[in-house]
Amino acid sequence: MEAAPTFYEQLAQWSEIVGGFAFVGVAILLFLKYVLPAVQAAQSASNADLVNAEARRETLKGEAVKARAELEAADRDAQSIKERAAADAVRERDHLLAQAKDDGELAVANARNELGRARLAAQATLRAEFIEQALKLARAKANSRIDAATNARLVRTTVQTLLGEGAGSPA
Repeated sequence: MEAAPTFYEQLAQWSEIVGGFAFVGVAILLFLKYVLPAVQAAQSASNADLVNAEARRETLKGEAVKARAELEAADRDAQSIKERAAADAVRERDHLLAQAKDDGELAVANARNELGRARLAAQATLRAEFIEQALKLARAKANSRIDAATNARLVRTTVQTLLGEGAGSPA
């Protein structure tokens, strides 16, 4: 059998037990004093980051809604500008067509008037040429058939007829 442990052996055993408890107690105290606050600080920082991220997300959502509204307003403005441009183009086209039509009608009227004047001038020129030719022909035939006194009477009668005075008395 074994002999009973001596006082010093028991003291050594108890001192190991107490040392173990002391070690565990000091480890717990160090954990509570240093590790646990660091973990709590990290957790608080992580929670703060999450809160900030959530706030940024909500801010960005609001900005996205504003941006969509601005985009829709810009699309409406662009559509309005497009419609106004189309209406302006139609109005300008109609104005130009009306102006061109007026100018064309004026040009046609001017051409008709010019044609009438040219026709009158041509008739006057033709009448004068016919008269000259007739007089030349009449002189050529008259010289062979008519004496000087009859010739003078015929010339006077012709001139008076042309002037609209009618037939005059012979000289």
